[in-house]
Order: sequence, then structure tokens, then C-alpha cells
Amino acid sequence: MMSFPGSGLAKGLAVTLRTMTKKTVTAQYPDVQPDLPPRTRGVIALLEENCTVCMLCARECPDWCIYIDSHKETLPAADPNARARTRNVLDRFAIDFSLCMYCGICIEVCPFDALFWSPEFEYAETDILELTHERDKLREWMWTVPAPPALDPAAEEPKEIATARKAAEKLAAAAAVEAGGSE
Repeated sequence: MMSFPGSGLAKGLAVTLRTMTKKTVTAQYPDVQPDLPPRTRGVIALLEENCTVCMLCARECPDWCIYIDSHKETLPAADPNARARTRNVLDRFAIDFSLCMYCGICIEVCPFDALFWSPEFEYAETDILELTHERDKLREWMWTVPAPPALDPAAEEPKEIATARKAAEKLAAAAAVEAGGSE
């Protein structure tokens, strides 16, 4: 394919002219809120009740922007012959959003579903030190987390449910045969 000199310039000017003739659309942001896509990454929210202080999120964070402090608490044994249990109690959970690159690794590695994406994006501060949000602020954002999308009705049944259903059907069939044979 042969191109003449300046063909790239002509194509660029054509794109510019096409764009210049279109009507501009400006969203008046503070007055009109944007329509965000459903999976928008705004800010990380914390569901504190699910956090077991396993520290996976802090260890996997490439920016080291998650700060967790905890202490161990001993629970008395319910049975006199049983031993006392210890559990971790969350003292501090903070995320420094001035360091965070919003990669979502912390949310992906959390085995207990304690971290979620919230579509909130209006949390600018005038002082960079105020971008470290403690657990009370992260908990407030939990209520802005959208519900998970509905399951696709045309999707296959999960393997676990299919296996459990087949086992229940076999037990029901065996019970029916046994009940029919005992009469």
C-alpha cells in the first residue's frame, strides 16, 4: 500500500475537523452528579464485623498503605474440660489514600469479605495527612457499597449445589424404595 507524503497530517486534520463540528457536552459536575459504571472503584469500605485481623490485606498491599493494630483476647472455656480460646481484636484499621493506587489486591485477597469497593469518590482533602482514613470512616462507606449483581438465570448450576442436589435425590430414592419394600 502506497501512501503519499503528508497523508498522516491529512488524517489528523480530518479528525480535528470532525471533532470541531460536533456539539460539545460539558457535565456541570458539582451540580449534576455523574452516572458511574456499576463497578466503579471509588474508595475502599470496611465491614469491621468480618475482619479477623489476618493481616493478608496489609501484607499483600504493594504500596503498604494499610495499617492494622490488634491485640489478643482470651475467651474463657465454655466447658470446664475445654481450654480457653484466644482471638484477635481489631484496634486500628486505616488506609492511607494518599499512597493507595486503587489496585484492589487487598479486596481480592480478603478471605472473609471484610473489604469492598464503594463508588464514593468525593473525599478530597486540603491536607495530605487527612487522607489517612481510620476504621470509622471506612465503616461509613460500607453503606454506599452497591449490592452484588444478580445471578444470570441462564448460567449453569454451581457444582457444589448440583452435587448436593444429586446426593439428596439418591437419598430420597433410597428412602422411597425402602419405604415401599417394608409395606
